[in-house]
Amino acid sequence: MGEEGPGGTVHLLCLAASSGVPLFCRSSRGGAPTRQQLPFSVIGALNGVHMFGQNLEVQLSSARTEDTTIVWKSFHDSITLIVLSSEEGISELRLERLLQMIFGAMVLLVGLEELTNIRNVERLKKELREALAGFAEATGTAFVSLMVSGRVVAATEGWWRLGMPEAVLLPWLVGSLPPQAARDYPVYLPHGSPTVPHRLLTLTLLPGLELCLLCGPRPSLSQLDAQLLERWWQPLLDPLRACLPLGSRALPDGFPLHTDILGLLLLHLELKRCLFTVEPLGDKEPSPEQRRRLLRNFYTLVTTTHFPPEPGPMEKAEDMVNRAQLPKACYLVLGPGMGWQLVALQLGLRLLLLLVLPQSPTHGLRSLATHTLHALTPLL
Repeated sequence: MGEEGPGGTVHLLCLAASSGVPLFCRSSRGGAPTRQQLPFSVIGALNGVHMFGQNLEVQLSSARTEDTTIVWKSFHDSITLIVLSSEEGISELRLERLLQMIFGAMVLLVGLEELTNIRNVERLKKELREALAGFAEATGTAFVSLMVSGRVVAATEGWWRLGMPEAVLLPWLVGSLPPQAARDYPVYLPHGSPTVPHRLLTLTLLPGLELCLLCGPRPSLSQLDAQLLERWWQPLLDPLRACLPLGSRALPDGFPLHTDILGLLLLHLELKRCLFTVEPLGDKEPSPEQRRRLLRNFYTLVTTTHFPPEPGPMEKAEDMVNRAQLPKACYLVLGPGMGWQLVALQLGLRLLLLLVLPQSPTHGLRSLATHTLHALTPLL
């Protein structure tokens, strides 16, 4: 990008080819870095039109507008690079060679295997779903999940459909129990079966990673023999072991999270699932426990005052009108001596809460939340 002529602007976008999640974005003007960034909606549109063509077996390699030349290039089905240049007279071939050099630089610094692992993440998610479904069928139960430190990271459809409050209480219970290789624990389901006990079976696949089954009298713990576990889970242990260091950060390595964000909570209101972390910028105040408490209190505030539950099928017409007048975003600045900011944004079925550093401009909180929500959408 150092050859860019005076006044010309170059935007470079790097995305995961399978999911479209942005890995990084860089911009320069006249060869010098600039803070000017493309809106996420533009990034999504540029990637979307490229993926749409691929689905129709059409390879989109370049395009021109009145003042911009755009070139797309994918590498090893794992990385998509997009470059936009406003330099007058620049050729597509020159920009394509620039993308080849940029990918070469990425390989030079981190190696090809690390870059192709981005594709492997999507493949792992698919393989986990198949392994859970197959294991559930083999053991005769519809309720199977994988938990990491008391968090459900993958589950069968039956597990996801568990009612409240057992959907929350079961992971809490597993996370609170002392480590054991296997457990057979009687539980009552407050919503689904408050008088007849079920059995919660847990098996430790790796330290911190537990396979959980909710079942009736069968299978017995002894029936979950080594052969059954080896068939369904042995092929996945190595990639799962590589994912465990993510721990409570809950976001993929290299995820482009803004450096002002101290913690986040993303909820999908229809799926009743969430993504939660207080690990970004872990070396700064407040502590992770304080961040967790601040986000929890803010969630209680916004869900009781600004963002009521989703409308039911029998909601009255006047209630629907009132709902249309509800706010879509709100923010809170904590008192003197703290200054931390909290912002909530609801778009469709997703509700995002952010805890943000004091120096982040208040007038930019909604934009920050919007961009973050769009970036997180492929994950939940």
